[in-house]
Amino acid sequence: MVKEMENKEKMKAMVYEKYGPPEVFQLKEVEKPVPKDNEILVKVYATTVNAAVKLVRSGYHPDKKIYTFGLRMMYGISKPKRPILGFELAGEIEAVGKDVTLFKKGDQVFGTIAPNFGAHAEYVCMPEEGALAIKPVNMTYEEAAGVCDGALTALPFLKKAKIQSGQKVLINGASGSVGTFAVQLAKYFGAEVTGVCSTTNLELVKSLGADKVIDYTKEDFTKTGQTYDIIFDAVGKSSFSRCKRSLKKKGIYLSTVLRLALIRQMLWTKIRSKKALFVATGIRSISEKTEHLIFLKELIELGKIKSFIDRSYPLEQIAEAHRYVEKGHKRGNVVITMEHNKKT
Repeated sequence: MVKEMENKEKMKAMVYEKYGPPEVFQLKEVEKPVPKDNEILVKVYATTVNAAVKLVRSGYHPDKKIYTFGLRMMYGISKPKRPILGFELAGEIEAVGKDVTLFKKGDQVFGTIAPNFGAHAEYVCMPEEGALAIKPVNMTYEEAAGVCDGALTALPFLKKAKIQSGQKVLINGASGSVGTFAVQLAKYFGAEVTGVCSTTNLELVKSLGADKVIDYTKEDFTKTGQTYDIIFDAVGKSSFSRCKRSLKKKGIYLSTVLRLALIRQMLWTKIRSKKALFVATGIRSISEKTEHLIFLKELIELGKIKSFIDRSYPLEQIAEAHRYVEKGHKRGNVVITMEHNKKT
């Protein structure tokens, strides 16, 4: 038995065995997963660090104790249930189970394992019918991993609001992971887009196609007198009550951060003309996520949307990546790359 254990293949993974600051991470060699009959084994080339992963790593929600309680119920009361984080990934299929028909060895893929974890490792197993698609031919693995974070969040929010050509849409936090894709997708759907960001990011947001930009350090978009069909807060730093006067008669307010106030506003506005909406993107059906991935792949290959990578870190420096994300000023995506990516 001991000899059998010694012969099992190993892989590198970033492990956290307790909640806390970025320093809780430890680079370890762990057992390399073996795909079941209906699974594929993906050699991970790139993954991401975002606000959601940062929150789970800390084990604490900054807003209210009830959110921390919910977080711990999902991911472990006293310590993490799953010691390897990471939702999004891009990589190459190294092996397939005997019943797999949708993919083959050597396929270059991108996708997400949310709400599960495990992508902060050199390899991960997924069901063949997981949220996975063939990687766009005109993107690197790093860029494709970023799509699985920002674009796969922005798209269902805009669809929930039933975005239409000719509408006026404001994106708050337009330079972040979700915001950069929200600007591009809203433009693709034919909207007139206003992006809200800091001074240093104005040119970036313009380059993504925004028709107008507002520097939040100099101007409050809720006090300009302009009204919009959709206000999409991609960073969750506003509120429906604050934005209500900036919405048109049947305007919709979207926020990526679910707070108690937003839940109350969603219930209160259900039968009213101006509405507040939220989409739990992490727990959507796998079939919907896959459909969205394929749609995004088509847009990318047509040159309609692109990824913006702020910083890239090797797996060994994931703690530094978390510290950077915690500052709250990242532009686009923060990506983690694997050592074996350099060898292929």
